[in-house]
Amino acid sequence: MEILTVFLLAIGLSFDSFAVSVCSGLNLPKIRFFQAAKIAIFLAFFQAAMPLIGWLIGNSMKSLIDPVDHWIAFGLLSLIGGKMVIESFLSSEVREIKNPLHIKVILTLSIATSIDALAVGFSFAAFLEKILIAVFIIGAVTFIASMLGILLGKKTGPSFNKYAEILGGLILIAIGLKILIEHLFFS
Repeated sequence: MEILTVFLLAIGLSFDSFAVSVCSGLNLPKIRFFQAAKIAIFLAFFQAAMPLIGWLIGNSMKSLIDPVDHWIAFGLLSLIGGKMVIESFLSSEVREIKNPLHIKVILTLSIATSIDALAVGFSFAAFLEKILIAVFIIGAVTFIASMLGILLGKKTGPSFNKYAEILGGLILIAIGLKILIEHLFFS
């Protein structure tokens, strides 16, 4: 597999991490570089680790996970996105402020945004011998996309937070729906 192909695949895989990062920047407008890097590292790690795991497991487990990976991604992303949309309508007194720096939140987001990368790893098993190069490229692209997303979210400011939270939630739901539709109708 060519490096360019892996790079383009990495860009595609990083879109959902970018959306999560924009929302994180909006929720934490005073986020510092190292805090942003923590979020980006988690997202990049899981985005890179899932193809590696898929590649290692290979075709032996593909028949078990392949039929449900899209449902898992759809379910997790829809739950997180739906929660974001619902909470955007609650008054600021009632609404609990989400902290993307909290370990449970960032782990859930990292796993939810990288489920599709697991399926990519299964396909890598059939034709890719040098998995570590692909893992590095996917991780690096996701880290950069995540840092840029956090910066974008931070720069737009808290005045857009409610609408951005709705948009971010809808984006997460749309990504989950896209994954589901692609697997149900185009696989």
